[in-house]
Amino acid sequence: MDKNSKIYIAGHTGLVGSALVRRLAKEGFSNLILRSHSELDLERQAEVETFFERERPEYVFLAAAKVGGIHANSTYPAEFIYKNIAIQTNIIHFAWKTGVKRLLLLGSSCIYPKECPQPMKEEYLLTGPLEATNEPYAIAKIAGIKMCEAYNRQYGTSYLAAMPTNLYGPNDNFDLEESHVLPALIRKFHLARLASSGKREKIEKDEKIFGPVPPELKEAIDSSGDAVVTIWGTGKPFREFLHVDDLADACVFLMNLEERLFVPLVKAIPAPLVNIGFGKEITIKDLAELVRNIVGFEGKFLFDSLKPDGTSRKLLDVSRMKALGWQPSTSLSEGIRSTYEFYLKKSEE
Repeated sequence: MDKNSKIYIAGHTGLVGSALVRRLAKEGFSNLILRSHSELDLERQAEVETFFERERPEYVFLAAAKVGGIHANSTYPAEFIYKNIAIQTNIIHFAWKTGVKRLLLLGSSCIYPKECPQPMKEEYLLTGPLEATNEPYAIAKIAGIKMCEAYNRQYGTSYLAAMPTNLYGPNDNFDLEESHVLPALIRKFHLARLASSGKREKIEKDEKIFGPVPPELKEAIDSSGDAVVTIWGTGKPFREFLHVDDLADACVFLMNLEERLFVPLVKAIPAPLVNIGFGKEITIKDLAELVRNIVGFEGKFLFDSLKPDGTSRKLLDVSRMKALGWQPSTSLSEGIRSTYEFYLKKSEE
C-alpha cells in the first residue's frame, strides 16, 4: 500500500476498525474510505455492490462484524451467524468483482476446536468440534476464511484471514449483556467501587452511557456493606489477550508485506490464515485480580460456577507472525490501565 492508496475499512467505528483508522492515519495514509451503518448497510447486497462499483477501493480491511461474549453468543445465535455471513459474503464477493488488490478478513480464535492442542496452530482449523457457546459465530468466521480460500483458488485473488486472540482497548463494548470478559470486568469492578463509595448518581450516569446493569449486580450494589462482584464460571480457564492497537499494527504490517512473503500466506494449507496473538496466557481468576487492582476496588469477587466457562484454553501459536518479523508491544497491565482510562474519560462525557 502507498500513502494515496484507496483503502476501505469496513466497521471503522468498532473496536478493531477504529484502531485501524488510528494506525493508518498515524502512518500518513490519506485516502481512507469510511462508511457508517446509516450510510451503508453491509447486510444488503445491492447497497454493497453499488458502493464497490462507485468507490473501487484497492485494499479492504474487513473488520465489520457482530461480536460479543459468552452471554451474547448464547442469547443471539441466529443474529451472530446470519449477520456475519451476510456481511462477509457481500464484501468478499464484490471486492473480487471490482478488482480489489488485497483483502484482510478479521476473525477470532474461537474458530479452532474446543479441545484443540495448545498452542493452537493454523493447521488445526476444522480438526474437531467447536465450543458450543459460540459455535454460530465461529462457523460464520470459518465460512469467511473458506470463502477467501475459494476465491483465491478460482479467481487468483489475494485474500487473507487474520485470527486475533481476545482483544481489548479503546472503543471496546462495555455493555454487560454483550461485552467480552475484560471490558466486563473493568466495568463491574468500577461500578462496585462506586457503590462502596456511595456514589449512586455516578452509577446511574454510567448506566445511561454504557447500558443496563444486570439485576444480580444491582442487588450487590444496593445491598448494605461492601459491594461484591460476581464473575461467570469458575475462574480456571486460561485466556490470551492482545491490545487492539497491536492488532492494528499487525494488520497494516501484513497488508504491506512484499509479494514473496504475502503469497505463501494466501496459499497456505488448510486456509489463507494467520494467527495474531500475544503469546502468553492468564487465568480468568488472575485476570480479575489484575483488573481489580488497576480499577482500585478493595472488595471481594466471587465466581458463579453454574455459569459456563467456555473453552478451557485458547492460546494461539504465533510462530508465523514471529517468523515474518512482527510481535506485539503492549503489556497486559499497561493495556488494561489505558483501557480503564478510556472508560473513565467516556463516562465523564
